[in-house]
Amino acid sequence: MQKRIALPAIFILFTTAAFAQMGGGKPSPPASTACDLGGGKTIKTNYSSPRMKGRKIYGGLVPFGEVWRTGANEATTFVTSSDVEVGGKNVPAGSYTIFTVPNADKWTLIVNKKTGEWGIPYKYESDELARVDMKVSKLPAPVENFAITYDKSAGGCTMKIEWETTRATVNISAK
Repeated sequence: MQKRIALPAIFILFTTAAFAQMGGGKPSPPASTACDLGGGKTIKTNYSSPRMKGRKIYGGLVPFGEVWRTGANEATTFVTSSDVEVGGKNVPAGSYTIFTVPNADKWTLIVNKKTGEWGIPYKYESDELARVDMKVSKLPAPVENFAITYDKSAGGCTMKIEWETTRATVNISAK
């Protein structure tokens, strides 16, 4: 015989609110990362972070050679407070979305002027500001949660995209 325990409504309300604040059990909760370029110049990226959940990611869930929204849900945002150089291409201060084209040995980062759209399907070629090559390397261990991070580097920041056993990077510097 199971014993039932009645929980006070305030407990249920609190735990529901706390659960929602922690991502609400969403499979791809929102995430954010930023980098200080110095002199008050910053880069900020907002994205949704899907989970691997035992799936084959690159070359499977995310096909090689096709534009990917670089995360989940809404398109990933890229906001810079000043003019920057992304992988050698000029990007004026402003708000953008970023997409990628993953391949086994090389990725392409797309900086797009169109903002506020859902991440797929990609139909914004006419709004592209730049396409730049990204370096790809293998990670020593699988990464369960998709992540975009920045590492401070000489003269700027390095954007890192990591998931499964893949890392893609591109250098970003202030102009």
